[in-house]
Amino acid sequence: MNIVAIIPARGGSKGVPGKNIRNFCGKPLIAWAIETALKSRFIDRTIVTTDDPKIAKIAKKYGAEVPFMRPKNLAQSTTQMEPVLKHTIEWLQKNENYKTDAIVLLMPPNPLRSTKQIDEAIKLFLKKDPDVVVPLSELSAAHHHPYWIVRPVKKGNSYELLNAINQNVKYAPARRQLLPKYYVKNDLVFVMKPKILYEKPACYFGGSKQEPYIMSDFYDEDINIPSDWARMENKFRQLITKKL
Repeated sequence: MNIVAIIPARGGSKGVPGKNIRNFCGKPLIAWAIETALKSRFIDRTIVTTDDPKIAKIAKKYGAEVPFMRPKNLAQSTTQMEPVLKHTIEWLQKNENYKTDAIVLLMPPNPLRSTKQIDEAIKLFLKKDPDVVVPLSELSAAHHHPYWIVRPVKKGNSYELLNAINQNVKYAPARRQLLPKYYVKNDLVFVMKPKILYEKPACYFGGSKQEPYIMSDFYDEDINIPSDWARMENKFRQLITKKL
């Protein structure tokens, strides 16, 4: 089985300009994703897809392949992930006659992942044979729980408060301990069959058979705005200290 790690890193980040190559705990942010992928015992190739020559140069320095420059039309702020992944595997098939059997998607804005977690996700994929393994963190903040998130709906001269599951909030458990468990997608590591990218609608965490890879809410992070950076570095240092 040809298992390919794909690391998407376009150059036009608006929230944190240049974030993929900005220094994060001593290395460019993207380097952490590359190094964890290269250490995996399952991943055959680690490919960075980017439109930016600076990112490409740094990616190669840290050992990733950059066999092509991503077309500009696939590097916009509105570009979805699915066409970027499709472009990568189709390029490999067309130009190298290389068939991708499984994709490991590693997003640089969440550098908290370890090689151990990547391999655990891949082993889950190989054992359970789902269309995709989706990383999930338990939702621990009760005030963000779907049962307690509400939207006011106008009813005559008053309102009815409906929660995120479209139920009147008065029917929700009043105590945190009674709330059912819910999880959020954390973007740490996805493992998928390429076929899900061609479904309608295409979704990189879709497919008809999904397998959850559950971890703590510690990993529910992403660098999108400047204030995220220091918090993420602090968490990263905690992982290094504890060697988790």
